[in-house]
Amino acid sequence: MSVQNQWEAAESGVTRRIFQPGESLMLMEVHFEAGAEGAVHSHDQEQLTYCLEGQLEFTVDGVKTILTAGETLVIPSRALHGCRALRPSKLLDAFTPLRMDLLSRGE
Repeated sequence: MSVQNQWEAAESGVTRRIFQPGESLMLMEVHFEAGAEGAVHSHDQEQLTYCLEGQLEFTVDGVKTILTAGETLVIPSRALHGCRALRPSKLLDAFTPLRMDLLSRGE
């Protein structure tokens, strides 16, 4: 079964859904409860994150940035990054190329 368009638990207090991808670009919506954290990680894909609502503190390669509704943040390929929701928040993440690690789960 495909994980696309289905809500799933990602981490404690974090849920996500992956939209049907294109050839080399994909989107994922992520919801955070206040205080929830996205674990520090890295991946080969470039990422653009758009804050739909709320407020999050991102750390990208050691640099902290507060992101609020209507703001974007570019996360370069292989950058070590994570975030913490300062209040209930929603993000829309775009990745290029495709994150096959996410798309191939559940098949």
